[in-house]
Amino acid sequence: MQTVDEVKPCYPLFRDDDYKASIKAKQDLFEEKHPEAKIKEVFEWTTTKEYQDLNFKREALTIDPAKACQPLGAVLCSLGFEKTMPYVHGSQGCVAYFRSYFNRHFKEPIACVSDSMTEDAAVFGGQKNMFDGLENCKAIYKPDMIAVSTTCMAEVIGDDLNAFINNTKKEGHIPQDYPVPFAHTPSFVGSHTTGWDNMFEGIARYFTLNHMEGKVVGSNKKINLVPGFETYLGNFKVLKRMLTEMGVDSVVLSDPTEVLDTPADGEYRMYAGGTTQAEIKDAPNAITTILVQPWQLDKTKKLVENTWNQSVPKLNVPMGVEWTDEFLMKISELTGKEIPESLAKERGRLADMMSDSHAWLHGKKFALYGDPDFVMGMVKILLECGAEPTHVVSHNGGKRWKKAMEAMLAENPFGSNATVHIGADLWHLRSLCFTEKPDFLIGNSYGKYIQRDTLYKGEKFEVPLIRIGFPIFDRHHLHRMTTLGYEGGMYVVTTLVNAVLEQLDKETSGMGTTDYNFDLVR
Repeated sequence: MQTVDEVKPCYPLFRDDDYKASIKAKQDLFEEKHPEAKIKEVFEWTTTKEYQDLNFKREALTIDPAKACQPLGAVLCSLGFEKTMPYVHGSQGCVAYFRSYFNRHFKEPIACVSDSMTEDAAVFGGQKNMFDGLENCKAIYKPDMIAVSTTCMAEVIGDDLNAFINNTKKEGHIPQDYPVPFAHTPSFVGSHTTGWDNMFEGIARYFTLNHMEGKVVGSNKKINLVPGFETYLGNFKVLKRMLTEMGVDSVVLSDPTEVLDTPADGEYRMYAGGTTQAEIKDAPNAITTILVQPWQLDKTKKLVENTWNQSVPKLNVPMGVEWTDEFLMKISELTGKEIPESLAKERGRLADMMSDSHAWLHGKKFALYGDPDFVMGMVKILLECGAEPTHVVSHNGGKRWKKAMEAMLAENPFGSNATVHIGADLWHLRSLCFTEKPDFLIGNSYGKYIQRDTLYKGEKFEVPLIRIGFPIFDRHHLHRMTTLGYEGGMYVVTTLVNAVLEQLDKETSGMGTTDYNFDLVR
């Protein structure tokens, strides 16, 4: 039992005899648990090719999706604008989920409100909720803008945000000229990246669609950067730093870095930093708008081309050497600014790191999962390092993305044996890790369950997880790192090679058995 002199945390407290006895009694009396032999038999079956074939025939069931829902992305996009309150038209529980999800990843308090739709709103519609909700939000939290998105409930009953917001203004609950951009973000289609795109398009449309008179492409001599659903705060800083070193004026459209990384100095900052309304209004005057993650920004691309009349450069996410080169060379071409020696040296350092680590990464097999642009960028880095992608999974990737990914893999001998899966979840990937074992798994924290399951089958079957992606719940401060540019390439290569070396030490630490390879110098 616990005593005042020795207070144990949850682990190892639950390994004490009294807790073990309590848990066993609960299982025996209430759980109707199957015998251990049967559990092991079924587990072993789920690791077979026979089970994999059945698993991949699933149509009406998703198990552990490698994606989140649209409103989550809409909230992140809204947080990137100055003094903006994300407002979700839906139930209070949905917003609690979004806030806790981001809180667990960023380790920061997340400001977001809902209008708390309940059963009566599901029957009669949520207009009254919006009357009260928008009025209260403005009065209590005093934002300069409220960005509205929706949840499943509002979408299923067909609530019209444009009409509801206009009615709220007509009834005098908020001023007519108060900014309330919106986006319909049904959770049952698309993913968090779709929601980000929809919300950004909604905000950009609100401030520019009917205000294009006098706008001239290139007149402000700036480059717009649209990051998409981006949770590595270091990536925002890297993008701005590279352009600053080139002498290029730029603006990141939706920049949540300050509000998601506030200091602990005794002052709570509900709002901090962010793209200003003046900057989004001025965005059509830029030379061009670069979509940093182009596979997730379809609606934004259409608005930039059709409303802002800008030509969107055809680029890949700037991850790894080649795609960062293309990104910087395009900036140079558009602005006439030279790529400075500082960035050339940074590129050289990344190339040096890759050559230093190449011997350890060459031929290693990696399965990976995540959002389309992130996965494609990670595959690019793996191929540049001589590593071999095996199972490439993007739950929210589309058919065009799959075709592009397969073409990229086919062009490189290290990618010739890879398979690309769209619409697949982590239970599909679990099967692949058993039947065609990779050396490592790259992805978010949810992959730890695949590592645990493969280890349960036996040490030689274990697929260690390398945590790069979103969300990272079970490790701290990784969201401050970067994956973009040469600097991001350095972080990724460092993370990958040290995971390989850590696993090598683990496998060669046997006293007098395997420790002839337990080397001090790697």
